[in-house]
Amino acid sequence: MAQEQWEQALVDAIGQGTLLQATFSGPKSAQEELPPRTIVRPVQLKSGLFYQFELHYKTKVLHENVNPEEAAGRMAGLLKAGYRQALVKTTESDLQILLNKKGKAALLRKPPTSKPQDGIAAHNRNKKRLLDGAEAPPFLLELGILTKDGKVKADKQDKYRQINRFLEMVNDVAGELPTDREITIVDFGCGKSYLTFALYHFLAIEQKREIRVIGLDLKEDVIALCSGLADRLGYDRLSFQVGDIGQFGGLDKADMVVTLHACDTATDAALAKAVSWDASVILSVPCCQHEAFRQIRNETLSPLLDHGLLKERFAALATDAARAALLETVGYKTQMLEFIDPEHTPKNLLIRAVRRQGRSGSTERQQQKWLDYVRYRDSLGLDPSFERMLVAAGRLPAQN
Repeated sequence: MAQEQWEQALVDAIGQGTLLQATFSGPKSAQEELPPRTIVRPVQLKSGLFYQFELHYKTKVLHENVNPEEAAGRMAGLLKAGYRQALVKTTESDLQILLNKKGKAALLRKPPTSKPQDGIAAHNRNKKRLLDGAEAPPFLLELGILTKDGKVKADKQDKYRQINRFLEMVNDVAGELPTDREITIVDFGCGKSYLTFALYHFLAIEQKREIRVIGLDLKEDVIALCSGLADRLGYDRLSFQVGDIGQFGGLDKADMVVTLHACDTATDAALAKAVSWDASVILSVPCCQHEAFRQIRNETLSPLLDHGLLKERFAALATDAARAALLETVGYKTQMLEFIDPEHTPKNLLIRAVRRQGRSGSTERQQQKWLDYVRYRDSLGLDPSFERMLVAAGRLPAQN
């Protein structure tokens, strides 16, 4: 079948609005930059109809929303870039596109297996939220997320989605937490504590786990408000303290550490504390990675680093890559996840780390991770605070 025909089929699916879902798979080589699988589906955003490209890598999933004018060309480009096959589901038929080793394409049409409601309607239907229930959680009322009749306020929809997204991420790794004793959770830089209260409600009230949660922040007035709210709600195992992350003490062990938008090296201090406690789960949304911005040096990357805006974005990614690599080195399995929709804030990357079984730093895999990290660090001229903190805590060997 001539190539123009399968490309035209993609153009028609977009142009006629019949596309429900397209799945691209089977990259030609494991060395290709293509993820093992890419899924495309229509999404209705506030600004109109878009097509979401969902890139499934081995350790992460990335999303990109593309306007209809570009979507068909982008999909055709995926096949030209190296995918061997695509299954395109439309309201009229299922289209299977197969490419041979020479790049010649065959287009097969089959009766549709999906219904129209499996497309945009399915994406936009009300999702089952982890906080949904017959009775509205009282903390959502107190924090002004819900109205008195239990409905989400119009200007709090994004915050409500953020809370539920956070709890989904917690729920995914809740099985890693101990079940034979009380769990200790620390939330560094808790701020107004929307997520701290949500975490307590979800684990202590809904899942009926024995937990103790501590929220820490530098702002005395915020901590006073949160403490008062915890008292009113009867959350007797939720407490708040005023203090600096680096100076926080009084605990020998914590099972989960949360740090959301702790600025610059405050995130590193929180991660170092978590590692020193052998925390089972770490959830971190970094912010303002100034340290790497000042340090990065690489002549090869000078076309990128000569531009302040590009350097700032690159520094953020470089910092979080270093943090993830160091966590792997000391015994954690890490994932990079989108915390909330990037259209709301660019600071939406969440590092989720789960402690692996076995002694930290004792495996061949972890030693290789360390060597990989050192090469990466030195190639960019970095001297990360997180590494120095782990060395000071005896979790990494001192470097000459």
